Amino acid sequence: MLIYKICPAPLWREAEAAGRLTGAPVDLADGYIHFSTAEQVPETAAKHFAGQGDLLLIAIEAEALGEALKWEPSRGGALFPHLYRPLEIGEAQWVRPMPLNDDGTHEIAL
Repeated sequence: MLIYKICPAPLWREAEAAGRLTGAPVDLADGYIHFSTAEQVPETAAKHFAGQGDLLLIAIEAEALGEALKWEPSRGGALFPHLYRPLEIGEAQWVRPMPLNDDGTHEIAL
């Protein structure tokens, strides 16, 4: 099963140079890297990234993350995947741009 990280492109470029993503400011503050399922990505984009350009969608195989990945309740009690360690760049299955549509929503290609 793939899970997804919405990431500002500059942060991902920094992570590529370092070999790992330690997280965005919200991840660092919470102590884990936030991910979403395919069903959760549109709402996550709308709620936390509305109108933001230069974003990337990063796909990760959930099972490959092992025990550091925890499924925990968040919005409305839904279970969200949270990674309690840095994400190694090589764990990304693919990375795709999330361009903004004219209405400010993101184009999401899963």
